[in-house]
Amino acid sequence: MKKRILLKLSGEALSMFSPEKKSITPEALNFIAAEVKSACGRDMEIAIVIGGGNIWRGAKDGHGRIDRVTSDNMGMLATVINAMALQSALENLGLPTRVQTAIEISRIAEPFIRRKAVRHLEKGRIVIFAGGTGNPYFTTDTTAALRAAEINASLILKATQVDGVYTADPKIDGKAELIGEISYMEAIKRGLRFMDASALTLSMENHIPIRLFNMHKKGNIAKALKGAKIGTLIR
Repeated sequence: MKKRILLKLSGEALSMFSPEKKSITPEALNFIAAEVKSACGRDMEIAIVIGGGNIWRGAKDGHGRIDRVTSDNMGMLATVINAMALQSALENLGLPTRVQTAIEISRIAEPFIRRKAVRHLEKGRIVIFAGGTGNPYFTTDTTAALRAAEINASLILKATQVDGVYTADPKIDGKAELIGEISYMEAIKRGLRFMDASALTLSMENHIPIRLFNMHKKGNIAKALKGAKIGTLIR
């Protein structure tokens, strides 16, 4: 039986070799595409949700001068740009890929249609979900939890810039310890800010475990996709 997994990538993942952590670097695209390809197999179905923070980060980049709805809409468009770049990188390595967006841009990508997305996965295509949920005020973490539930994914993999979930911010607290496994509810109660509460709640309600791991370490994306016990498991 095939294993269907949703990989959540931040927009910053596409700029990981840029000092400014902005825009898109060819090195980052090649790195991520190679990692995904090394994990692909006949027993694997992969969907990806991509963020847009390397181009535009919603309300934060609006600085109060652009209203929240407009700013979030700009962020959703940024995720489409990232999805198109990632699609090209994956296809350059011979991986069949489709981009589906929650906002209609029919000339450059398919609209999100659940049944069509599932059919693409069944045919061995990687599906990249862009445009967030199509609504302001929702993060791409929530998008990942929503899409994972809609396509019946068995696991969400959240690629981050740290090794997993810690008891405190390891950059500030030298005594912070890595948590190997934690429940959704405990994570919410403790206010651990690795994912927003709505994404955690949605994952909990649909019984979809989340594994959070460091994407910067070569081989980690492939290991996580293959089921390796790295980072932190939330279930």
